[in-house]
Amino acid sequence: MNISNNLLRGLFENVYFIIGTAYAGKSTMVRMLAGKHDGVFCGENYHDVLMSLIDPEHQPNLGYFQMMSGWQEFISRTPQAYADWIDGTAREAAELEIIELIRRTAGGRRVFVDTNISADALREISDYRRVAVMLSDPSVSVSRFFDRPDAEKQFIYQQLLQAPDPEAAMANYRAILERINRPERYRELENSGFFTLKRDDRRTPEETMAILEAHFGL
Repeated sequence: MNISNNLLRGLFENVYFIIGTAYAGKSTMVRMLAGKHDGVFCGENYHDVLMSLIDPEHQPNLGYFQMMSGWQEFISRTPQAYADWIDGTAREAAELEIIELIRRTAGGRRVFVDTNISADALREISDYRRVAVMLSDPSVSVSRFFDRPDAEKQFIYQQLLQAPDPEAAMANYRAILERINRPERYRELENSGFFTLKRDDRRTPEETMAILEAHFGL
């Protein structure tokens, strides 16, 4: 069963989507906007509340963790295999997001979303005034990946250190990050046709939020 795009567009009239690259400030902006405008905050991976519904047959990418032999397998995949998995995970996660967003819009409040939903899909279920693309230099996502005190990233870092050849494992994972954050992906987002805001460390978070508020008409 498919839900018609016009129905989703109507349901999501108070939903503001932010897509883009890592280290662009998406989650920070979603949190700040939701706080200021008494909205619903949907941060990264908010769809995890529905992960108990998935199975590897229907969601093979989200279900990968149920099937893998261990974390060394996870970190030792080829860059292309890993990138394909990331893309597949985003597609499957988008379905969960749609379900969860339908539930979260029920209260009538504005909803601010850091989303996996693709630009192509957002053209169908939203519009220009409710979507923003936030971008940072792709090299930042590679060079600073392990800089954040993010539990998941630090766990991966420890797995790399525990690999039979840590140096080779680190080099492979860096190649994975370069593949995921390749320039072509950046350009696809940059040329999506949606409002685009590039990271500028000279701007304060409040100034960045004001730009987004003006775009969203808040």
